[in-house]
Amino acid sequence: MTEKELTRLLEAAENDSRLKRKLIDTRSHPDPMSEFCSVCQKLGYNITVGELFALGMDMNDSKMRSVNGGGAFEIEGWNDAYENFFLQLEWSE
Repeated sequence: MTEKELTRLLEAAENDSRLKRKLIDTRSHPDPMSEFCSVCQKLGYNITVGELFALGMDMNDSKMRSVNGGGAFEIEGWNDAYENFFLQLEWSE
């Protein structure tokens, strides 16, 4: 669910520079993830901090399983859905 919401939010922000700026501005808040989720929820996107962490771990676990035991160590950054969202957002036009 959260992955779909992030995708929907990313698509909206790519087409709305004010929304994109509003999301990027949350990163300067003292508690950026909480602020990001608060802004998302006010805009109608069902995204919570806990779900962001869970999504990142689920994605990482799936990638680790996909190598049939060959991946003994997680790859740094793969489990961070929040950071990955912002990388995509900031690189989008």
